[in-house]
Amino acid sequence: MRLFKGAGLILPILFLVSLGIAYAESEGELLLDDFEGVISGGLEGTVDYGSGNGSSVGVAASPEVKYHGQQSLEVSFDAASGGYMWVARGYGLDVKGAGAWLVEPKDINFSKYNAVAFYIYGANTGIQVAMDLVDSGSEYWRALIDDTFTGWKEFVIPFGDFFARGDWQPQGADKNAEFNFPIRVFQFEPLPVGKGKFYFDYLRLVKK
Repeated sequence: MRLFKGAGLILPILFLVSLGIAYAESEGELLLDDFEGVISGGLEGTVDYGSGNGSSVGVAASPEVKYHGQQSLEVSFDAASGGYMWVARGYGLDVKGAGAWLVEPKDINFSKYNAVAFYIYGANTGIQVAMDLVDSGSEYWRALIDDTFTGWKEFVIPFGDFFARGDWQPQGADKNAEFNFPIRVFQFEPLPVGKGKFYFDYLRLVKK
């Protein structure tokens, strides 16, 4: 009887797992992060973020301004001249809870995709927003977005359009100027000088 009950649990569990896979991956794209659930900072939080040299940044969940699902990631920032900041989600970060992708890097077939796609709610500030990807060698790769729009806008950035950051790389990065898979972190950084809020949502890997 016990074996029968245990076996009976397998099908519902497999069904739920299959639903999760289908939800994450469909029609040539893979949903990595839709920023659902708790959004919080600190070492026990779900977002690795911080700032320095006069800049400041904060994160929150926004159920009011959203593109997909129940909420988006709200980033409040004050980017001062000479300052810096980061807002990151992924694996191998100081904030372990930031490893909250719907699919972990080790389970992704990156050869099926050649770009990253996401939505930003812009405010037409004219400032730039950097998006960084961190490869398997801990090297940071950057793409730049101009906030010259208002409301939600999708950005699809091919991996080949990212460039290795020359202003900073972490100690221990391989710095081989090769984009090595798997990607394990993405992060956003509003660049100086500017102040306001951005919203991010529905981040995927896609075949462009």
